[in-house]
Amino acid sequence: MSFLAVLVALGLEQWRAFSWRTGVERQFVRYARWIERRWNGGTAQHGWLALIAVLLPPVLLVELVFLISWLVHPLLGLACNVVVLYFMMGFRRFSHAVSAIIDAFKTSDLTGARRALAAWRGGDVSELTSEDVARLAIERGLVDAYRQVYAVIFWFVILPGPAGAVVYRALALLAEEWGAVVPGVEPTPLTQARDEFGRPARMLLALLDWIPVRLTALSFAIVGDFEDAAACWRTQAHLWAKQDGGLAIGVLLASGGGALGALLGGPLPVLVGEPEVRAELGTGEPAAPDMLPSAVGLVWRALVLWLLVILLITVANIAP
Repeated sequence: MSFLAVLVALGLEQWRAFSWRTGVERQFVRYARWIERRWNGGTAQHGWLALIAVLLPPVLLVELVFLISWLVHPLLGLACNVVVLYFMMGFRRFSHAVSAIIDAFKTSDLTGARRALAAWRGGDVSELTSEDVARLAIERGLVDAYRQVYAVIFWFVILPGPAGAVVYRALALLAEEWGAVVPGVEPTPLTQARDEFGRPARMLLALLDWIPVRLTALSFAIVGDFEDAAACWRTQAHLWAKQDGGLAIGVLLASGGGALGALLGGPLPVLVGEPEVRAELGTGEPAAPDMLPSAVGLVWRALVLWLLVILLITVANIAP
């Protein structure tokens, strides 16, 4: 049942991703901001209460709809799972964003590549070189593939019904929305209070990330350069602990960079002041535009590996 739901949802998403699907996330973020404005007292205790208030309604609603659908007929339960996964996963967003950047580089259109990266990642990109754009696109692609596909699939399979997929995606959005103090930027009382309020969401997300991010990193190693991926994972991942996303993203990027034979991370230019200091992850040559198709291929091969494993588990469970 899980394998079929994942396969159908991925197929539907590749066939057509409706623009109004992202509206569901926007409405959820608006609701999270509304809760924050009313509940943010600058403490972790307020953060825990707000976290429960935001997560509980959608999770209970989705699980109730699934249970009713399953009781009516198992095929309705399957359809419910497919619909929820279709809304939770965003593989097409990743692949189309990278494709737009690749197409721009094919015509040596650095401005177009910057524009496509900004539309996807956000932030100022006016000072980025073609190598910077490629590096950030690979990094964002690996992270998005994990956050919106691999981790969602993992928790969908592990927890009963579609609750796992909803919990993970909602928590990832909350951890990003109730963001931490930016490394290297002098904190203010307001940002410190927000950091404390959002700490429970980030702590819970780190807990949910522990297993799936390592399975994803292992998948990259298996379908890429295993030796380099394992070595980078072992020796470099901890260097990202204080960067955006923490150790989980360090594990992901170190393994991905090693599997690709590309250097990720490293300093980035900024408009004012010193370059943004980031740990360097991976091995081999610095990330370049011609590595983008290889990064897409790595993500696809890892996804096929996951589907094969889920299929084997499903067959093993139904075998007499």
